[in-house]
Amino acid sequence: MGEPRLVLYNTLTRMKEDFRPIDPDNVRMYVCGPTVYDFAHIGNARPAIVFDVLFRLLRHLYGEAHVTYVRNITDVDDKINARAARDHPGMNLNEAIALVTGKTTDQYHADTRALGCLEPTIEPRATDNIAQMRDMIQALVNKGHAYEAGGEVLFDVTSMPGYGALSNRKLDEQQAGARVAVEEHKKNPGDFVLWKQSSGDEPGWPSPWGVGRPGWHLECSAMSARYLGQEFDIHGGGLDLIFPHHENEIAQSCCAHGTQKMANVWMHNGFLQVEGQKMSKSLGNFITIHELLATDKFGGRAWPGEVLRLAMLMTHYRDPIDFSRRKLEEAERLLAKFARKAAGAKAAGPVDAECVEILCDDLNVSGALARINALDGDTLASTLDLLGFSHYRMKKAAGVDESMIAERIEARLALIGEKNWAEADAIRDELAALGVQLKDGKDPVSGERVTDWEMR
Repeated sequence: MGEPRLVLYNTLTRMKEDFRPIDPDNVRMYVCGPTVYDFAHIGNARPAIVFDVLFRLLRHLYGEAHVTYVRNITDVDDKINARAARDHPGMNLNEAIALVTGKTTDQYHADTRALGCLEPTIEPRATDNIAQMRDMIQALVNKGHAYEAGGEVLFDVTSMPGYGALSNRKLDEQQAGARVAVEEHKKNPGDFVLWKQSSGDEPGWPSPWGVGRPGWHLECSAMSARYLGQEFDIHGGGLDLIFPHHENEIAQSCCAHGTQKMANVWMHNGFLQVEGQKMSKSLGNFITIHELLATDKFGGRAWPGEVLRLAMLMTHYRDPIDFSRRKLEEAERLLAKFARKAAGAKAAGPVDAECVEILCDDLNVSGALARINALDGDTLASTLDLLGFSHYRMKKAAGVDESMIAERIEARLALIGEKNWAEADAIRDELAALGVQLKDGKDPVSGERVTDWEMR
C-alpha cells in the first residue's frame, strides 16, 4: 500500500485537486510572512499554524530532505518607516528602522516557536533581495508590462490578458475604492507600484529609475523566484491576500518570466473574529500572540502556545473561525486528555495511517482529531508529533518551572474557596497538559485543603 492521495483545495481553480508536485524530490512551498512593524496578532497565528501543519504533512509524505518551505520577512515598507519615526523620534530613520524590525522579527520567531511551528527551510528578508527585484522590474519594463510615471515604476494591468483570474475580478469591473487607488499618473486605476522614489531620510537603493525602494507585491515575486524557481508547487497565505497581493504577484511573475503559472496550487486560510466580532483596536479586542501567551489580556489569564495551536486547528483552515475563551478552554481540555493518554509514551511508534489519510483530504485536522481520540500510547504520541504537539512532552522531559506550578496551584485553591469550579478545573487541565498531576488532600494539622503535585 502506497502513501495516501493528497488532495488540496486550489483557490485558482476553485476546486479540490490531486496534488502532483512538479518534482517529488523537491516539493516547494511559499507562504507570505510578516511585515515586521508590529507584533503579530492572533489572526497572523492562523496561517503560521496552518501551513506549518502542511509543511509537516509534506515532509511525512515526501521525506524531510525533499520539501522546501520559504516564508519571507518583509523588512522594507511604508508602515515600518512610519512606526520607526513614531517610536524613535529624532533618531536617524534607518537606525530607527533597524531597531523596529529587529525587535519585531525576534518576537515573531519567539511567538511561532511557542505555537509549535517548525522553522521554514529558508526565511529570506526583502532587503537582502533588492537586486533580484530590480532585475524583475527591468524585465517587465523591457517586455512592455511596466512604465515610469509620477516618480514611480508601475505595472500595467491591461498588459496581462488573464489578470484577475485568482480573485475572479474582471478589469472592466474594477472601480476606484479602498483597495484600488486612482491617481492621475496611472494609465489604469488598478496599476500598482513596482518601484517608488525615496526621499533623503527614507530607505533607498540605487536603480535605473532613481534611488528608491520596491513595492510590496514585487518583493514576494522576486524572493519566491530566487529560492523556489519561476514555477513552484504551493503558494499560501490568508484569505485577505488574494486581492490585490497574490493577484499582483501572479501578474508580475508570469509577465517577467514568460510563464503561464507562478504556483500550481494557491491555498488560503479563512478569516478570524474574536468573540463574534471583527478584531480591531477600536473595539478593544485586538490581541497579539505575545499578549495571549504571556499576559492576562484575553480571558483573564495567559494561555499555553499548544492550546492556541489546537484551538486554531479545531476549525477547518478554509472556514472562518470565531476565536473565544470557550474555544481555548475546549482545546485545553482536549490537550489535557491527549497528554494523559500519551503519558510515558515515546514518539517512536508509527504515525496512525488513518489520521494521515484524513489529513490528506485538504488538511482535515478537525476530522483527524476525532480519530486521534481513539489512539493511545506510542501511536498517539507519534501522531500528535506530526501535528506539532511534541512540545508538551518535551516540557515534561526537560522539567518545568516549579514556581509557576506553585502559583497556578495557589490560584486554583483560591478559586475552589470561591466555589468557582469551572475556573479551578481549567487550571487543573492546564497543568495536566504540561504533565503535572495534582493530588488534593487536607493538612493533617490544620485541616485546610492542600494540593501536592507530581510529574507523570
